[in-house]
Amino acid sequence: MKLIFEKSVPGRRASRTAAGDVPPIGIAPDLLRPSPAPLPELSELDVVRHFTELSRRNFGVDSNFYPLGSCTMKYNPKVAEHIASYPGFADLHPLLPQLRIGGMLTQGALRVLYEMDLLLREITGMAGFTMQPLAGAHGELTGMMIMAAYHRERGNSKTTVLIPDSAHGTNPASAAIAGYEVVSIPSNDHGLMDVEAVRQHLSDEIAGLMLTCPNTLGLFNPQVKEICDLIHGVDGLAYYDGANLNAIVGKARPGDFGFDIVHLNLHKTFATPHGGGGPGAGPVGVKENLLPFLPVSVVVKRGDGTYTLEYDRAKSIGYIAPFYGNFAVVLRAYVYILMLGKEGLRRVAENAVLNANYVKEKLRGHYRSSVDGLCKHECVFSISEEMAQNEVRAIDVAKTLIDRGFHPPTVYFPTTVKEALMIEPTETESKETLDAFIDAMIDIAERAGIEPETLKSAPTTTVVCRPDETVAAKNLNIACLEQKTAAL
Repeated sequence: MKLIFEKSVPGRRASRTAAGDVPPIGIAPDLLRPSPAPLPELSELDVVRHFTELSRRNFGVDSNFYPLGSCTMKYNPKVAEHIASYPGFADLHPLLPQLRIGGMLTQGALRVLYEMDLLLREITGMAGFTMQPLAGAHGELTGMMIMAAYHRERGNSKTTVLIPDSAHGTNPASAAIAGYEVVSIPSNDHGLMDVEAVRQHLSDEIAGLMLTCPNTLGLFNPQVKEICDLIHGVDGLAYYDGANLNAIVGKARPGDFGFDIVHLNLHKTFATPHGGGGPGAGPVGVKENLLPFLPVSVVVKRGDGTYTLEYDRAKSIGYIAPFYGNFAVVLRAYVYILMLGKEGLRRVAENAVLNANYVKEKLRGHYRSSVDGLCKHECVFSISEEMAQNEVRAIDVAKTLIDRGFHPPTVYFPTTVKEALMIEPTETESKETLDAFIDAMIDIAERAGIEPETLKSAPTTTVVCRPDETVAAKNLNIACLEQKTAAL
């Protein structure tokens, strides 16, 4: 497919405007371009067809199965999109006053933020939330800043955070940015954080622990309460990475396990759009003793039933995002929670776990399972011994799935599994969709033993087939585009 610049025809336009009857305002010559901007010249029809064709090449949850492990790429209900577009929400300016003159224009939005706080408290067992973090990793950093503020206030000179070797890569990054040293705790033979290894690393230097539960292997750690108690024993805080909450939402609460700080991914568990770098939302919740450290501002409800923003918080970590965070994302998640209710959220977890175990059992024998027994929301495989003998790798399986119309699962993560294929079907996919995906995975495994070279050359249906992705990322070359632009 040609670039839109390549389709340009000199003199062609999408529209023409009538000659102006208002005298032009003089602009200083040094502010004017010496020549017109090198933009493509096309008719409206050309432009519409170009971008419509591009949209057909996109992968997305509305058009394809998207089994990215740990990303929870579930269907986004259109009712939430519709409500987020209401003028009363979409047309608000963040600088509108909260009360008095013009204040009633913002009361609905402030109520959404206030009630979302209450809902997330109930779901997680926390005492209060901030909606400001703009993504999961931003929520992690916010949580670690709260941890640091807690220890400063107590006069603790703690330096270290414990993180399992199967953690998301953003965990150690967030802890390091907050000023902590990171100690990686190995997994045991069951794929879980080793409790004895935690015990051996306990000291007065431990500021806290970051833990995903269920973990990135899709396993729930039955010793999670014991681990949190060990951290509390040295005056540390337990931080819950909520990326995998989809497995337990409505069924169990992180606060009841002993966690002190929680971040949630509204763009995962609560079905708001994500991908392509945003938008996202990573609200952070804390237990009662950490409430004073939450970022400003905080939405509070006054005695007369109106809502306002509270800024007077001496111990707050301050601002971590402009205004109220990604409000439209919070709004979509608010609609999703109200739409499902208590029982609906429980069914989310039940169906997510059912779907993951269905995939796991159907692919058993064709791929090597990373762990025995039941998983939670996602299952992790590795390539079979026969595939390895034929030099077929996880990336080859992923690329071949593209030709079958499926987005690849997460590959090479968690790093504790060699040649990992991490599959999360979510609760929104039907049995028919899962069966089609399973059939494709089985066929790929069989073809690896018969004609492995076809897998190594996939995908064949895309514009770009098999680039060296590492080189492409490290040596970005836009000279070609620059030359085309200059030629116009």
